[in-house]
Amino acid sequence: MSTLARAKHQAKAHPLALDAILALAVLVCMVAGSFVEPRHRDSVNWVLRTPDLLSLLLMTLGATALVFRRRAPMAVLALTGTLSVIESVTGDPRAPVAMSAVIALYTVASTTDRPTTWRVGLLTMTVLTGAAMAAGPLPWYAQENLGIFAWTGIGATAGDAVRSRRAFVQAIRERAERAERTREEEARRRVAEERLRIARDLHDVVAHHIALVNVQAGVAAHVMDKRPDQAKEALAHVREAGRSALNELRATVGLLRQSGDPEAPTEPAPGLDRLDELIGTFRSAGLHVEVARADQGTTLPAAVDLAAYRIIQEALTNVQKHAGPQAKAEVSVVRVGPNIEITVLDDGSGENETQNSGGGHGLLGMRERVSALRGTLTTGPRYGGGFRVHAILPLKNRAPTGEDPA
Repeated sequence: MSTLARAKHQAKAHPLALDAILALAVLVCMVAGSFVEPRHRDSVNWVLRTPDLLSLLLMTLGATALVFRRRAPMAVLALTGTLSVIESVTGDPRAPVAMSAVIALYTVASTTDRPTTWRVGLLTMTVLTGAAMAAGPLPWYAQENLGIFAWTGIGATAGDAVRSRRAFVQAIRERAERAERTREEEARRRVAEERLRIARDLHDVVAHHIALVNVQAGVAAHVMDKRPDQAKEALAHVREAGRSALNELRATVGLLRQSGDPEAPTEPAPGLDRLDELIGTFRSAGLHVEVARADQGTTLPAAVDLAAYRIIQEALTNVQKHAGPQAKAEVSVVRVGPNIEITVLDDGSGENETQNSGGGHGLLGMRERVSALRGTLTTGPRYGGGFRVHAILPLKNRAPTGEDPA
């Protein structure tokens, strides 16, 4: 820390001591000025003189009052102003007691607002200058009287300038702190969004493939003794589902790597171009799925394409787990104006408390994906049995820049 910075720190830590030093310096200046007297004839001559006892007392009281100028600036100004008026009326020759009033006026101007500075400054200038001109021993046009007017004006102006500069510096500091907080909040928000997105992807990948593995493993265990060829086929599906799960998990977890880590994932995120492959995995697990598409020629944004794929994947996984062994599913992908509509229906009769209650991480993940794209999602049981998932995804993101879509 430099010497100047250390001095500023000490001054802020001990303001009363600083004001005491200032008061002593003002007293020295006033006493030194009271020992000389200018005489104006053909030229300005300075003559030594001895101040009277009352002037010395008034100067001492005025300087002492400045010690408390920060605690009670108005009271100190009133006291020093009164002492200056007394000296202007009784002093002959006059001692510079008004110097303490100028310092007190500067303090008031630097600690209050501008209207108060104007009112108090004009009142102080009027009272001190009027008393010196009207009741003092010197003629009203004397240079010392005009000097009181000038110095009080300078004190008020300097105090107002210091106050304005402090306010400006404080506003800049607050703006910088607010910008720093905004950057930190934005960083935290983006981290939370990324964690949420990765959690959704992990849930979709794990739930889908584990459900398929569970079904195929059950089939293999059931037919192992009587039909070993079918058990072998089921185990092959288990192996393929495990391999796919590992590949997608590797790609998803790879997003957590640092920018300098080697072997960053290069496989693109899945989309509707892989819908046939996805449907094939469910069909191989024994689920009857029908697909209808009316989106030919539509190029989907990457976020919309991934969301559509994950919604279908999660909906069919729920059908596989909850709709019963004889359930059938229907998937439709339709382009309707500026939107792409995804519908997944099933006619299952199994109890699905998770879907019927609207809870569970699967449906929550769907809603979060759709909300992030400013779309709409409708889920619920169908009349006569089964379940319906319907998502409308806009092809253009309508979220304002910087807004948290979740």
